[in-house]
Amino acid sequence: MVVMARLSRQERPDLVFDEEDLPYEEEIMRNQFSVKCWLRYIEFKQGAPKPRLNQLYERALKLLPCSYKLWYRYLKARRAQVKHRCVTDPAYEDVNNCHERAFVFMHKMPRLWLDYCQFLVDQGRITHTRRTFDRALRALPITQHSRIWPLYLRFLRSHPLPETAVRGYRRFLKLSPESAEEYIEYLKSSDRLDEAAQRLATVVNDERFVSKAGKSNYQLWHELCDLISQNPDKVQSLNVDAIIRGGLTRFTDQLGKLWCSLADYYIRSGHFEKARDVYEEAIRTVMTVRDFTQVFDSYAQFEESMIAAKMETTSELGREEEDDVDLELRLARFEQLISRRPLLLNSVLLRQNPHHVHEWHKRVALHQGRPREIINTYTEAVQTVDPFKATGKPHTLWVAFAKFYEDNGQLDDARIILEKATKVSFKQVDDLASVWCECGELELRHENYDQALRLLRKATALPARRAEYFDGSEPVQNRVYKSLKVWSMLADLEESLGTFQSTKAVYDRILDLRIATPQIVINYAMFLEEHKYFEESFKAYERGISLFKWPNVSDIWSTYLTKFIARYGGRKLERARDLFEQALDGCPPKYAKTLYLLYAQLEEEWGLARHAMAVYERATQAVEPAQQYEMFNIYIKRAAEIYGVTHTRGIYQKAIEVLSDEHAREMCLRFADMECKLGEIDRARAIYSFCSQICDPRTTGAFWQTWKDFEVRHGNEDTIREMLRIRRSVQATYNTQVNFMASQMLKVSGSATGTVSDLAPGQSGMDDMKLLEQRAEQLAAEAEHDQPPRAQSKILFVRSDASREELAELAQQANPEEIELGEDEDEDEMDLEPNEVRLEQQSVPAAVFGSLKED
Repeated sequence: MVVMARLSRQERPDLVFDEEDLPYEEEIMRNQFSVKCWLRYIEFKQGAPKPRLNQLYERALKLLPCSYKLWYRYLKARRAQVKHRCVTDPAYEDVNNCHERAFVFMHKMPRLWLDYCQFLVDQGRITHTRRTFDRALRALPITQHSRIWPLYLRFLRSHPLPETAVRGYRRFLKLSPESAEEYIEYLKSSDRLDEAAQRLATVVNDERFVSKAGKSNYQLWHELCDLISQNPDKVQSLNVDAIIRGGLTRFTDQLGKLWCSLADYYIRSGHFEKARDVYEEAIRTVMTVRDFTQVFDSYAQFEESMIAAKMETTSELGREEEDDVDLELRLARFEQLISRRPLLLNSVLLRQNPHHVHEWHKRVALHQGRPREIINTYTEAVQTVDPFKATGKPHTLWVAFAKFYEDNGQLDDARIILEKATKVSFKQVDDLASVWCECGELELRHENYDQALRLLRKATALPARRAEYFDGSEPVQNRVYKSLKVWSMLADLEESLGTFQSTKAVYDRILDLRIATPQIVINYAMFLEEHKYFEESFKAYERGISLFKWPNVSDIWSTYLTKFIARYGGRKLERARDLFEQALDGCPPKYAKTLYLLYAQLEEEWGLARHAMAVYERATQAVEPAQQYEMFNIYIKRAAEIYGVTHTRGIYQKAIEVLSDEHAREMCLRFADMECKLGEIDRARAIYSFCSQICDPRTTGAFWQTWKDFEVRHGNEDTIREMLRIRRSVQATYNTQVNFMASQMLKVSGSATGTVSDLAPGQSGMDDMKLLEQRAEQLAAEAEHDQPPRAQSKILFVRSDASREELAELAQQANPEEIELGEDEDEDEMDLEPNEVRLEQQSVPAAVFGSLKED
């Protein structure tokens, strides 16, 4: 049941409320100026009809006209009420009036202005909206304008009114100049490019400007260049040429793009010849290959487009003689441009580094067939290249320049060029030496031998002020007299053209200056030997030996000793021995082998055999460890040939002591084989027994097989048993070496590296020592399995000097003294452990006790 009531009917006859409203009305009557009371009442009446809700808001605002919360909620509710209506509905005007009433009190509230402006934008009332935005900007403090302008600018951009938008943006930039990029983009979109270019130029020139989009000053400059170069008809207020050329001085690392932009501006403006001049200027000034490539490609594309346009125009309007001439001119210009490309690129590289010798040579090659250009290029090159800054050898320019004149038959000019080259201050002495050598070769090619000798003698003459070869503070002209290259050529010429005395003087001078090489020394000695000055040649060797140390002196000693032996043989044996001793004194092991063999050969042929053996023995100790085995082989062979094989036993013993295990094993086998041939079976067996200590049965099966075959041929059952005992003992010794076993087991498993745990993947919990024991047991079983089967016939003692045929006959004959051993006893003895001994009890003879014998 709804109870209706009317209160204060005389005052408010239109005021109607329900029974549920009474508590709120009473509360408001008590606290009519409380915003919270009104808000609770409004919240309660949210479901009421809109007129009654609006009436409640109006009552509250009448009492509290300065309440922002009430006005904000009221205006928001009024906008929501007309949201789905047509914008021409009168209700919109009521809502607008309501906003206007609110701004009488709330004109400093930006949120209300924003909502009102957005409401007007949605209504499409452009002028009213613009004026409202202006009122908002005038009413709000400037610190709040940043909240209004984004919506204002969106409103301006949303309508095709560029003049209005431009004026709005100009006002906005006074508040926020850093937003100039946004204005420039709008100007571009509205095709107002002249003002856009002006604004962009202002931004580029402002060093304090920071782009909101994160663009660098160069990127902004590049945008400006693109804008003004691509739109020459729309940008009239700027001097495009001056702007772009200013950029060329500021951004030297991006010259290619800027030059292309400047040329593009003239092309779009229709000034084709001016554009061509710009391209030519760019090609002559760019410093990098990248910029050159950009400019050249653009230039070539421009010429192609000009030819294509001319051909298209000619085909449409008909061909005339002038058109043909113009077309041929353009084609010729394009072909010349393409043909000039290598030369232009070379110019770019030379601008980067004018002291690059190789590029100058390439430039000369590009002018092939044009002598005048070649001469000009060489002249410019030798004038430009600084020898101290040059990349490459600067003297090659002078040499090539002279060679060019020589090839064309102008010898005098070539000589003048080379003479000038000898006065150039090169960085290296070798450069000046090469020039002097070229002077001599020039004269030799034209058979002016005397002049060549004079030139080289002049080059090697002592200067007024001497200097060391590597003294950089002195000019190269004062140091060239120590150049081996010039002296070597002079020595060759003296040998061919001069006299014996002059040649000898040149070589002596080289040795006095201490610039000789081992080859120079050998050449000098060979020259003296050819002229039968043998002792002089030996003196030359001696001088060379005094100049050098090992290993440089190796070739000199080898040649000297060989020549001395060939000359005197055994006539000056003591002197030869002294030379060998002098050579071997301080000789590194690497070079000792050759000298020792030569020394031993001398003693064998001309001296004493015991001296030769002493030399061989010294050689085995002096050579490198890698050469000792080979040296011992030579020693043994020569000792056997001179003294007989029995004399080699001591050599074998020493070799076994000195060499590594692998080579010692080979020596033992050879030693034992020799003893077998000599019939010394026990010696051979002792050698095998000694060698077995360094032979692991798992890795040296060949040795054990050799010993087994030896015992089968020459031993008996006891010796075989002893051999097997030694094998098991050696195997047990190696089994106790855990590291050795691990490495061997890894070898067997095919793994080069790892630990013992790697031998059983998947069984990480198993003890490593247990694995090793299992592997040892397995190897022992394999060794037992490898034991030779018990022979059916008894093994006999045989004579060491018996032939194989006699041994075969003896094997077939019955031995009357053969001892019959029972099989059971054999097996019992074989079952004994290596360290067990069978004991038998026997009665003690009575004679042992003597007088102690009991009665």
